[in-house]
This record gives sequence, structure tokens and C-alpha cells, in this order.
Amino acid sequence: MRLALALLTTAALAVAGGAQAAYLGALTAEPNRIFAAAAVVLLYLSLTALILLRYAARYSASPPATVSGERGSVLIAYASQTGYAEELARSTSQALQQSNTPTRVLSFSDLDADALQAAQTALFIISTTGEGDPPDPAARFVRTVMGTPLSAAKLRYGVLALGDRSFTRFCAFGEAVDGWLAKQSATRLFDAVRVHNGDPAALAIWWQRVEEITGQRIAPPAATTNVSPWTLIARAPASPASGEHPAYYVSLQPLGALPHWTAGDVAVVRPNNDPAVVAQLLVRLGLDGDMQLNGAAGRHTLAEHLAQSTLPETADDIEALARLSPALLVKSLQPLPVREYSIASLPADGQIDLLIRQTHRPDGRLGVGSGWLTAHAGLNAPVELSVRTNASFHPPDPDRPMILIGNGTGIGGLRAHLKARAAAGATRNWLIFGERSAASDFFYRDDISKWRWARVLERVDFAFSRDAAKRTYVQDCVRIRADDIRTWVGDGAAIYVCGSLRGMSTAVTEALGEIVGEATLTEMIETGRYRRDVY
Repeated sequence: MRLALALLTTAALAVAGGAQAAYLGALTAEPNRIFAAAAVVLLYLSLTALILLRYAARYSASPPATVSGERGSVLIAYASQTGYAEELARSTSQALQQSNTPTRVLSFSDLDADALQAAQTALFIISTTGEGDPPDPAARFVRTVMGTPLSAAKLRYGVLALGDRSFTRFCAFGEAVDGWLAKQSATRLFDAVRVHNGDPAALAIWWQRVEEITGQRIAPPAATTNVSPWTLIARAPASPASGEHPAYYVSLQPLGALPHWTAGDVAVVRPNNDPAVVAQLLVRLGLDGDMQLNGAAGRHTLAEHLAQSTLPETADDIEALARLSPALLVKSLQPLPVREYSIASLPADGQIDLLIRQTHRPDGRLGVGSGWLTAHAGLNAPVELSVRTNASFHPPDPDRPMILIGNGTGIGGLRAHLKARAAAGATRNWLIFGERSAASDFFYRDDISKWRWARVLERVDFAFSRDAAKRTYVQDCVRIRADDIRTWVGDGAAIYVCGSLRGMSTAVTEALGEIVGEATLTEMIETGRYRRDVY
């Protein structure tokens, strides 16, 4: 643009100079032509000034783009296991588009060397699953793209790494991609932003980096755009005879229209703290919980704000808060992180069903999320909830055989799949489920019995570890049925695993690798025939 403006200025000056020469020549000729020549000069000067002003205005209003890529777009690539990274990728795309920056959003399952080499600016939003592992949809990228040298000298990039600090290798896959890109001569726009369980403070840094790329202020889209009020309509013990780790069936209905979801999708719940804990904190702070506050969400009380905030745990932290004014106290508290649960029902049921096991803190108190839904929220109480798409755990084609493997509350996510298979008339289904005891932990027993009699389940195997002299777990059951699993896989079966990451999921993956071979299992992961929803 600057070069074009300079050329235009030079040309305009040349035209003006020619007009000036004509004007001077006219002075030496006829006096009656002086006025005509003067008019010509004025016309040229006026047109030149007008053109220059228009270009200058356009240039100042539209500065050179600070981001570019294929067809001028920013590549946004996500590696997602549960749909959260994809959600943030699409939110980032929306934020960039506010500044008229075009974007191209790709899953790592579709990301290849050509796309990287075509881009000049790229943002990578990367989840880590387990102890440093890539999400399943990124398996092909790791093998085929990261396994070979790549010329990426023209690429500028930034990384948002998502993880969980309870695992030793926090955000390890995001950091691995960051380091690999740097080794391919790509240029970091900023240090990788690492986020623990959707921490709002860390995400705020990400949005600042996005603003720096565009050079303009942006309004970050909400992480969950379809949050709406729901009602807790039912709650019942799922393991009435188990006092060690009780689980509950929880059902919710929306106050408005029922949203659409698919088997495999996730319910994202905004929990509240135990009201008794909030009341105790207010007493220690010497504050009135009915104090009215004004915020982005409208008027609410101090008690309501504390109910949705991460509260101090130690006496020193509580003492520090007590020294703050109510206004500063409110600003100092971070909102509670959301909790995610595999949906156990379909829209045709008219409600969201969840299977939730109670967790406990070191001091014996119930965990915030499980405590809210299984104990503290009363029946007919409002619950803030959104549905998040989890495409990496969506159902296979109805004609494809399906092996469903899970333990504990993971049967909730598999229940939605079995409902979808029954509705589609798909009957070649095999369930392998494990828990402690059939007497106390046989979740959804009636549903499973119904599906067996209706031939929705062709085969069922159970591993109730405490019901036999020798404890047998899900992975042991998989190894025992090795020949049959090979037959089903040879017939094109998809295998879906839902349940605990530590122990069950890793052990099942190892067993399947032994049974069908690592090459076949890798091919199943890359083509979506082996999928996991684990936590």
C-alpha cells in the first residue's frame, strides 16, 4: 500500500507539473487563454488532492494485517479428546473474526504438512490426555507429520496447552508440539499458554495474546455459549448397598427448549458450593450474605456470589480476605471451574441423565461438583448447564459392529450409545463392564437386562472384581475374550471405552494392542474405530 501510494503521488506531481508548464506557456501566448490554462491546473490539482486524500483515509482506516496465512487467514488447529479444545478453537476463530481476520479451523485429524507450510500464522489449541499422551484424533498427526522433518520457516505460531495438574506430565503434548514447531524453524509469537482445567485466569492470558496478534481489542466469546437454566428433577442412589463410594442417578430438564445432543456428548455443569460452607465463611468474615451486589449478570447477593466462587481453604487465606472491603473481596475471588459429565440419555428421553459418583476432599467433605448434584442442590433447584459436542466420541455407523468397554460410572456414557444403537436398529453390540460387586454396583441393571432380552445386546461380559476369590478386572476380561475380540475387529467392529483413565483405560489399550497388534490398533485409532471418553 505504501508503494502504491508513493507511485500515485509521483504520477500526480508529474501531471501537475505538466499543467503548470502549459499554464506558463499560455502566459507567453494569448492573454485570453490564461484563464483556460489556470482552470486546467486547478482541475488537476483538485483531482490529485482528492485521490490522495481518499487513499490516505483508506490506509489509515485499514492498517496492514498483522496476521496472514492461506488466503490471508489464520490457521487454528485443535487437538481435542472431549471437545473442549475444539470449543476454544471455535471461540478463538470468532474472536479473530471480530477484527475482520479470516480464519481456517482444522482438527489435528485433518492437519497435514501442506496445511502447515501454506500457513503464515497459526494458533494451536492442544489438549493432553493422561500422562502426556496426545488426544486420539491427533494420533495420525503425531505419526505422519511430527515423525518427519518439515520446513516451517515462514510460520509464526502460538500454542494454548490444556491439561490437568493432577497428572505428572501437565500439558506435555502441547509442549511437545510447541517444541517440535520451534525445531522446524517456525517462529513463536509468544510462550505457550498453559491452562489447568479451564482456569479463567490462564485463559485471560490467551485472549490477551489473541488481541496482540490482531492489534485490536476483542470481546472473547464465552467458553460455553449455550449455558441455560435447568431443573434438577430426580436424584436416586445408584449403589444403595455401597457405603464406600456411593454413586447417584441424576436427571435434569431445561426450563426452556430442549437442546439437541448426540450420544457421546458432554454435560458441562456450573456447580455451587455447599450452602453450609458459604454460611460459615460469611460468619468468619463478619459479612451479611444478603448484601446486594451489581455485576454483569445483574443484581445478586454476596452469598450467591460466594456460592459460585472458589473459596479459600486455609485460615491464613480467610484472614487475608477478612481485611478486604466487600467490593475488593468479590473481585479477588475466581469463579468455580465447571464440571463435565458424560450424558447417559438422548434428547428423545426429554431430559439429561447423569451417573455421578461422590468424591471427597482430604478433610472428608464432598467434592464441589459431585456434592452439588448428589447432595446440596435440592430437588427442583436450578442448575446452570450447557451441552458440549464431543465429536471424537460420537457413534459409529449403525451397520458397524460395536464393542463397548467401561467401568464404574463410565457405563453412563455407554448407556447413551446403547440407546442410540437400539433406536437405529443396530443389534450387533457387545458390552464389557466392570465394577466392584454385582450386589451393590450393577449400574443400569434393568436397562442392560432389557437390552439383552430385546437382542440389542448380542453379548455381555461382566468383571465384578470383588465377587470372586481372584479379582478380575475389565482388562482381564478383554484378554480372556481375545479370540472373539479379534473376530469382531476382523468384521470391522468399532471399540468404545468409557470410564477411568488411571488403571482401566490404559490397561485395556495395552490388552487390545496385544490381541489385535499395535499396527491394527494404531490404524483403528487413526480411523476412529477405537475411541475413548476417559477421565
